[in-house]
Amino acid sequence: MVARSEPAANFEHKGYNRGLILGLTMAESMLLLVFCLLLVAAAIIKAEQNKALQAQLQLEALQKRVAEEKVQSEKDFKQLASELAALQAQLQSANIQPAEREKFEKEWRDLVLARDTVQRLKDQGLEPEHLAELEKALAILKDNGFSTADAKAMEKRLHDLLEMEQKQADAKPHQWPPIINLSEAGGYFFRSGSAELTPEFEDKLTGAIADQIAQNLEQYQVDIIEVIGHTDEQPISRTVSNLDQSYIDVLKGKKPVASVLPADNAGLGLARAIAVANVLKADKKLVGATILPMSAAQLVLPGDTLTKGQAGNVESRRRIEIRIRRRNASLTP
Repeated sequence: MVARSEPAANFEHKGYNRGLILGLTMAESMLLLVFCLLLVAAAIIKAEQNKALQAQLQLEALQKRVAEEKVQSEKDFKQLASELAALQAQLQSANIQPAEREKFEKEWRDLVLARDTVQRLKDQGLEPEHLAELEKALAILKDNGFSTADAKAMEKRLHDLLEMEQKQADAKPHQWPPIINLSEAGGYFFRSGSAELTPEFEDKLTGAIADQIAQNLEQYQVDIIEVIGHTDEQPISRTVSNLDQSYIDVLKGKKPVASVLPADNAGLGLARAIAVANVLKADKKLVGATILPMSAAQLVLPGDTLTKGQAGNVESRRRIEIRIRRRNASLTP
């Protein structure tokens, strides 16, 4: 069935909707999303710092209590030593049966072992009666995500949090992946009125361009590649499009991109973005990244400004823009 052509105003409205999000340009939307991510990261870091500070205050309180009771424990130790000496004197002077004597000697050895254990704990700055409080403090650290089994791991965790906070403090708004602009004026050609890549364009995509994208993915720790197709304002004479019926098969590689027949600039921009995205998806250097083809049609001029109506053959407007960003958090409840 032949699809009815829509008025030019409707096509322009569709192209506008594909190039903008909630009235913002793609660059503005990306900056807003990144700003929100920075706010979330700052909140997470602040919460981790508060938890660590709480644990530190609890440990300091325990240490203070240990110091206050240290004098009392020393007195108790001296009293225990005095009692042991008195028992030893009684043992030497008393006439005790062998069975009772063996029991008494066992208790004596236990007391001596207990005294030595207390002394070792003191030498390490610990008091036996405070082990329960220290265990509670370690449990609090563990509940807040700190590994209490390995002191070095805990130290590394705190160091990483401080380093993350410093990086966030040093971050500036303009430190984001650069936009890669591939225009016909720069030598990146499609076949006229088509989404087919020239062999030269495809070679550049699999070579220097893929290398630059891979480097940016690693440097900026991002995982989304947006491929945006732009056109000039020359009208397309074709009145019937098969884009809706064929774009999925083209994305899956079941059909060549040459089989796509767009009837407007919005469709042509999307078809060209799909052609570039398919080449990038096949590149092993970009494995793990998500590649999203999009169309801005003829609405956005180079430099991220909206057109006011500029008809004619303008090579610099016929371009592919590659933008790289971090995946957005899901908004699904």
